[in-house]
Amino acid sequence: MGKIPANPPPKSVPPNRKDAQSLLSKIRKEYVSITFAKSLIFDPARLPLISVLILAAELVLNVFVVQNVRYTEIDWKAYMQECEGFLNGTTDYSLLRGDTGPLVYPAGFVYIYSALYFLTSHGTNIRLAQYIFIGIYLLQLVLVLRLYCKSRKIPPYVMVITIFTSYRIHSIYVLRLFNDPIAILFLYAALNAFIDGRWTLGSVMLSLGVSVKMNILLFAPAILLLYITNLGWSKTVLQLAVCGTIQLILGAPFLLTHPWQYLKGSFDLGRVFEHKWTVNYRFLEPEMFESKVFHLALLGLHLTLLVVFASPCYKYFQNYCRLRHLEMMLLPQIEAQNKAEKEKQKKTKKSQAQALPAAKGNKAEEKLTEDQEKFLKSFEKGIKKMSGKQQQQQQQQQKAAEVAEKSAAANKFAIHFDRSTQLALLPIFLSNFIGIVCARSLHYQFYVWYFHSLPYLTWYTEYTNSLKFLLLLLLEFCWNTYPSTVLSSLVLHTCHLILLVGIGRKMFRRIPDLAQLSKTD
Repeated sequence: MGKIPANPPPKSVPPNRKDAQSLLSKIRKEYVSITFAKSLIFDPARLPLISVLILAAELVLNVFVVQNVRYTEIDWKAYMQECEGFLNGTTDYSLLRGDTGPLVYPAGFVYIYSALYFLTSHGTNIRLAQYIFIGIYLLQLVLVLRLYCKSRKIPPYVMVITIFTSYRIHSIYVLRLFNDPIAILFLYAALNAFIDGRWTLGSVMLSLGVSVKMNILLFAPAILLLYITNLGWSKTVLQLAVCGTIQLILGAPFLLTHPWQYLKGSFDLGRVFEHKWTVNYRFLEPEMFESKVFHLALLGLHLTLLVVFASPCYKYFQNYCRLRHLEMMLLPQIEAQNKAEKEKQKKTKKSQAQALPAAKGNKAEEKLTEDQEKFLKSFEKGIKKMSGKQQQQQQQQQKAAEVAEKSAAANKFAIHFDRSTQLALLPIFLSNFIGIVCARSLHYQFYVWYFHSLPYLTWYTEYTNSLKFLLLLLLEFCWNTYPSTVLSSLVLHTCHLILLVGIGRKMFRRIPDLAQLSKTD
């Protein structure tokens, strides 16, 4: 019987362990690197992953704020008093009042805050109400981040800095319990539905937002254009009918009993705001601030700006519509091509597996003769050298396989059509922004009307990043200055003007190139 070799060949690694090692190596190479870390900070395509971290951190932050920062009573008790009158059977809007004055919001507000009235033990359980508003804030943040993720416009670090550094926004949601966040929640739900092509659902959400607070109508001019360009005139009328029907259904208890009081109380476009609460016109005298001439001048400016920006906004919506139609045409072909490519790769791998030596590692050990032993020993050193060369060859083969996998992944057909969302979001956010620029008065809770759209509007301009962050910082300063001052009001108008000019310069200089927006990722 021959002797066993002194240095038997190394045992082969089990396939499962080898696959696991290969997977871990691939994960380390792909995700544990400076390149990946930079992409998490600067690459808009990484925002979905960062959004999960933002939401988790926001949950912790808001709970901390609720537990450690004193709640400030402003309108919550008045809301509860107004709803209590309704729950007691009063449908005359002129009789529904609270400590801060008469009820001035539509019927949707009454129903929502009536529900909160019951959930919070007639409005006395403030802490529970705060936790409900944490849920409202997080849900809205999900909807906002979803739009930003689709558009791939804003780097993740911009969203992180903007969201986490706004004390005023967190205060409005969880320390003040205003109705503005609820109205904006419905607005962003509507925008997500529109982007998904669910027009009727979007119209319902939009109308629900209006039923909570009328500021949602600031988005209406752009959304009307969106309807017309995407649906045509007849379907636009249908969607407007849906919005109107929602208002009639919600307002029915009041319209059927005291219609004039309801319309005058909840949709009073001529309501005069108190000068002491204004954020944007502190530099005006109260007489001038309350002047009808001043109000009409602002209304004229508002309508003029809407008309001026109507043409580029309409072209943006047209290009958005074309890209969405192109998506519907190409997606079936892209999916079929990817399926064929996948089948081709499977066949290639299968043929390679069959080409491997079938009996590798399974040969029975043979008995060695004396001559064979001598022969084996004489080549012992050569075998050791060869084993080193084989390791190098295996490494080269592994690298080649990785390159092949990357090449195959690069050959997959894909067009990120959701980037066309940029073309729809800009006009919608701009329409609301113009309304805020021309507002007769802005109160502190109104900041939520456009806060989450500011990163998008600011990064649309061609200003330097330093100026963009400076604008956001100054806006935050203005909204956190209480009471407002002449300086804070002037700075607020200056920032609005600079931002509007930056948007206009780019919009009127060029219309987006469809070829650039439909590039493969």
